[in-house]
Amino acid sequence: MSVTSGADIQLSQVIKTFQTGASPTPVLKGVDLHVGAGETIAITGASGSGKTTLLQLIGALDTADSGEVRVNGRELATLDEEARAQFRNREVGFVFQSHILLPQLTALENVLVPTWAAPQTHALEHSARANYLLERVGLADRKTHFPGQLSGGECQRVAVARALIMKPSLLLADEPTGSLDYDTAQRLLDLLLALNAEEGATFLLVTHARDCARRMTRQVELRNGVIHPL
Repeated sequence: MSVTSGADIQLSQVIKTFQTGASPTPVLKGVDLHVGAGETIAITGASGSGKTTLLQLIGALDTADSGEVRVNGRELATLDEEARAQFRNREVGFVFQSHILLPQLTALENVLVPTWAAPQTHALEHSARANYLLERVGLADRKTHFPGQLSGGECQRVAVARALIMKPSLLLADEPTGSLDYDTAQRLLDLLLALNAEEGATFLLVTHARDCARRMTRQVELRNGVIHPL
């Protein structure tokens, strides 16, 4: 398979505040962070520190109140909604703690969901890649199974394949091992890192697990609304 060119990410003085009741709650208070193309980085921090919010800003699922979020030099805040949707679909792969598979679709069909917005002329290419990815994650013999017939670890592996189907330059994983036992979690991280090395995407991992964080090339902590190197 061809190697993806990883995304270069630059955050400058990013501020994000949420309105909780009558008073605003600042979450990100001026985040500065650079992640080089192809780098693997772990973002750690206490619950409620803003890790998921930070990932959502980088993935264009939300917008900052102020500051800049640039991916490959593009300021995400300047994109219109259609361009943001295309960015999320074509350039970002998301893996969440909950696999969020569609129960009425098979494993293969779930992997193909992000391709539905692409031209039908690419259908054979997408099908071949989906089958390749399911084989790569060890589920070639389970592709016609529905999520209810798969274990939690198998569902997460389907979610990883789905995240990579469009050959994204950026892979964002939010506590992907949080609901798994230790051995299954380590195998999933083995898989994510191996696929990252093969595909070349930049890989950001949000995690509470120190043993998982240590396997990334760099670790940072989000504390008091700003990034601290570890």
